[in-house]
Formats: sequence, structure tokens, C-alpha cells
Amino acid sequence: MENQSDISSTDIEKISNSVDITAGGTPAADFELPPRDIQGWKWITVVLAILSSSFLFALDNTITANIQADIVRDFEASCFGGNVAIFEIGSAICGSAPSMDALIVGRVLCGIGGSGLYCGVITLLAATTTLQERPMYVASTGMTWGLGMVLGPIVGGGFSQSSVGWRWAFYINLLIGAVCAPVYLFLIPNIDPRKGAPLSARVREIDWLGSILNLGAFLSGVMAISFGGLTWAWGSGNIIGLFVCSGVLFILLGLQQAFTIGTTVSRRIVPVEFFKSRTMLILFACTSAAGTACFVPVYFVPLFFQFTRGDGALDAGVRLLPFIIPCIVMICVNGGVMSAYGLYMPWYTIGGALVLTGGALFYTVGVDTSAAHIYGYSLIAGLGTGMYLQASFSVAQASVALEMVASASGFITCAQVVGTTIALAIANSVFLNESQKSIIHLLPNISIQEVESVISGTSTIVSSLSSAEKLKVESAIVNAMGDTYILVIVAGSLTLLLALVMKRERLFLQPGAAA
Repeated sequence: MENQSDISSTDIEKISNSVDITAGGTPAADFELPPRDIQGWKWITVVLAILSSSFLFALDNTITANIQADIVRDFEASCFGGNVAIFEIGSAICGSAPSMDALIVGRVLCGIGGSGLYCGVITLLAATTTLQERPMYVASTGMTWGLGMVLGPIVGGGFSQSSVGWRWAFYINLLIGAVCAPVYLFLIPNIDPRKGAPLSARVREIDWLGSILNLGAFLSGVMAISFGGLTWAWGSGNIIGLFVCSGVLFILLGLQQAFTIGTTVSRRIVPVEFFKSRTMLILFACTSAAGTACFVPVYFVPLFFQFTRGDGALDAGVRLLPFIIPCIVMICVNGGVMSAYGLYMPWYTIGGALVLTGGALFYTVGVDTSAAHIYGYSLIAGLGTGMYLQASFSVAQASVALEMVASASGFITCAQVVGTTIALAIANSVFLNESQKSIIHLLPNISIQEVESVISGTSTIVSSLSSAEKLKVESAIVNAMGDTYILVIVAGSLTLLLALVMKRERLFLQPGAAA
């Protein structure tokens, strides 16, 4: 580790001596961080390794989007380096899982490590780039994220249809991690503003109470949404209890954070001061909306083609390209143009309008809608999503005081994860509930287990139906998919409305640049 370059408290002190950095102090947009102390091929290698983490997280998020039927059939059941290790351990467990329970444990570890990876990527880039170049590097994370989303369903589908099987959809993470491990260990700068502070002291300073309350609140809420109408009736005591539990825990979290119970102002898990900032609240909402606009099509477009065209997992994954490629292109364009001109409000305005249009078009899709129309709708939604999917990271970092940059990165990462998680939970619940209700009405003589098999795509019942009955079942499932795009419509509408009240300001510009 001795080859690892350090950015220590000395560097931060140099800035502190010349600039007043307080909680409400000078925004990061007013000055630049110290230049990084690695250049040339070392810097390029570090950036590629950092971006590989973003790629891995995205790949892991979408690689199961169209191999779930294979998994169901097999099991017959309904600090940066540390995060890399946790993620890789989770991937290894998933790949070697002997049962669905073991697979779930592995996916939990992947989620924990992957979230840390993604937040670490943004924080590392914020700490090693200047304010003016940061939007371009943040855009590059969006590019690798998009590449991972593109390849996730394709790679997952390819493995599921090959002789090696779906397990290699998880083992591939180990290969990529092994290649990048030397860079993680020896080249990435060791950014330590509290050099010399013992690990035990740092562990004690973690807001454990806030973390537990936050986890419990979200977990119980998502469980209520996911299980409602399927495992338990919406009006059952179990579902009501989960919703009440979620609400109570959120209230307790708010009180604990506001009164710093068991933590301190500087160490609390929720940066409460951001809730006093109109800009940060708008960015949070827009980023959550962008996560919704991105992942609903990523999961339901392949599913549409699997049900209506009989696509295999690989072909269904390829059908996502008209959505993902425009999304990646616009993320890159956003990073370059926003870095050069500083304006950010128009990206949210136009992006929100395009997402709204794309979601409305997806809502009209029926069984006989042509692939060309689906691709066109995907293009519109992808362009809109890419315009602001990653933009909030750079805007947030430039809008806060220097010592709050890491908190701003975590705040926006939380928005992206929350938006994605809640949107997918709601979308999946809507799809399963509506599909189940319609199929039970159309095929009243089959069991609930057979209905679930029809929805999951593992049943042979549909192929044995008459053409008229098969068309009705497919129409019911497609209509249920269409209802999930109401979330995309809401996401686009929310972004468009919030963009209209954003500040008309320029960020990221060098002092003296044209305003």
C-alpha cells in the first residue's frame, strides 16, 4: 500500500486557511479542490478502475431482469475496497447458491456492497477532480452505468441460454473485480481528512441508530408494497402493520436526526440541513424520478417481448438497446455541455417533457403494437432520462460548501436508489396484482400457483390454450404492464414541474468565464 498516494488533512487545511468553510459557508462552486497528485497513465488507470465499479453495479442490477424464469425453474421457489469485497462475496454466493434462500443472502450482500461501490465512485471522483471537469467525469459514470444496463440483460440472457448456465451471470463479477483489484489496492488515492484517527473511534462515530431506523423504515414499507394483494390482502393486519411500522420508524428517524439522539450534527446519517435548501430538495425529487423513468422500461420492455413475441432472454435484452443507447449518449452530452456552459435547468425541463411523452406512449402499448413503435417510444424515453439521470450529482456538489460535498453525493445517491427501489416495488406490485386478477377472471379453473406460473413465464398452460384464449391472457398481461408506465408519466410530470421552479443559474464555470 505504500505506493498509494495520499490526500490528507494537510491539503484540506490549505484551503481552510484561505476560505471560510462552514456549514452555511462558501459553496464549492466558488473555488477548486487541490489538483490530484497522479497524472498520465496512472490517472487513466484509476478512472477506468473506478468506473468499472459503476459498470459492475449496473450490470448486477439488470443482469437478472430476464433470467428470473431460469432461476425460478432451478430452485422451484417464488470503504470502497471493502464494498468491492462485500459485492464480490455476494456474487460468489449467488453463483454457487444451492437454494433460493442462499441466493437471496447473496443478493443482499451484492446490494450492500454495490450501493457502497456506487456512492464511493461519485465521492472519489468528487475528491480527485476539479469543479469544472467534474460534470464530464460524473457523466462518464453514467456512460459505464448505461453500458452495464445494456449488457446486463444481454449477458444474463446469453449465459442462461448457454451450456454454462445462469450462474455465470454472477461469476463474471468476480473476474472483473480480480482484474481491477491491483488498481484498487495500489493506485487509488487514499483520501483521509482525519489521518491518524483510529478505526475504533471512527466506528463509534457512525450513526448506528439512524442507520437501523432508516433500514427498518424502508424495508417495512417496501415489504408492504411488495406483499400487498399477493401474499396478504391489502386490508389484512400484516400489510397494515407493515405500513404503520414504516411510518412510525420514519417519524422516529426524523426525531432522532433532528435532535441528534445517539449521534452528532456532523455524523448523522441524514444531512438535515439539505431539507432547508430548495435546490437540494428539487434535485432529490428529480433524481428519484429519473431512477423511476430509467428502471421501469429496463425491466418491462424485455418482459413485453418475452410474452408477446416469445423472445428468449438474450433477444429480449437486445430489445433494450433503443432505450439504453440514447440514454448513454445524452448522459455524455449532458456532462460535456453542462460543464462548458454551466446551465442545468434546461436539461431537467426538456428531459422531463421527453420522459412524460415516452411514458404516455408506453402506456398505450397493446399486444399487437409493432416492435418499431416500441423502439420509437424507447428512444424518446431514453433521451429524456439521459438528460438528467446523472446531472444532479454535479449540480449538488457545486451547490454546497466544500466539506458537504461527500454528504451531497450520498444524498443524491440515496435519491437515485430510493426512486429506483420504490418504483420497482410499486411497478412489480401493480403488474402482479393486475395480471393475477385478470387471469383468474379469464381462467377460473386453474389454481393460484398455476396463475403465478403463467405470470412468471414458466407455465406451459398458455401454449395449450386456444388462440382466442391465449390472446386474451396475453392482452391482460400486457395491459398490466401498461399500468406500470403510469409511474414514468408521473416521474416526467414531476420533473417538468420542478424544473420550472429551479434557479436560472450557471455553475461549474471558471472565475471570469462568460456568464
